Amino acid sequence: MNSEHTNPPLFERFSNKITQVTGSSAAFAIATSTVIIWAVSGPFFNYSEYWQLMINTGTTIITFLMVFLIQKSQNKDSKAIQLKLNELIAATRGASNRLVGAEDLTEQELDELRDLYMRMAEVAMNKKNKMATTTIEKEITHLGSKVEHIEEKVDQIEEQVDELKDNIH
Repeated sequence: MNSEHTNPPLFERFSNKITQVTGSSAAFAIATSTVIIWAVSGPFFNYSEYWQLMINTGTTIITFLMVFLIQKSQNKDSKAIQLKLNELIAATRGASNRLVGAEDLTEQELDELRDLYMRMAEVAMNKKNKMATTTIEKEITHLGSKVEHIEEKVDQIEEQVDELKDNIH
């Protein structure tokens, strides 16, 4: 990748920094210390509603905000992983590119694909000679209809994406 990165938007930089800091040992130590201080201070506040409200309000607000920051971070990581996997598929000689874009399939379609690949692995393992471990592309030709069904679904998804792009413009 080019070393010249564009300057990311403010929220992007902010969320990256916050997720980095909150995932650190220091952040855990601060959170643990806060809970200990809160628990120890209970007798000084006579375990009042105000004492309980302090920790409840603080943790609720922090949790609420962190959910969105964590989700943003996971979405970004997931996109980066998908791009890297797609690059590996594209760069690997003899690899099938049938699964590029699989992240857009439904969970049921992904389960069907997993079952298909498990069957292909069994077929490859059951064959006696070393030539049996051919590329997935060659094995798929023996299992045709499931793959065609999934390819149709992928094509439908691609068409829907194209339509959405056209509607946006």
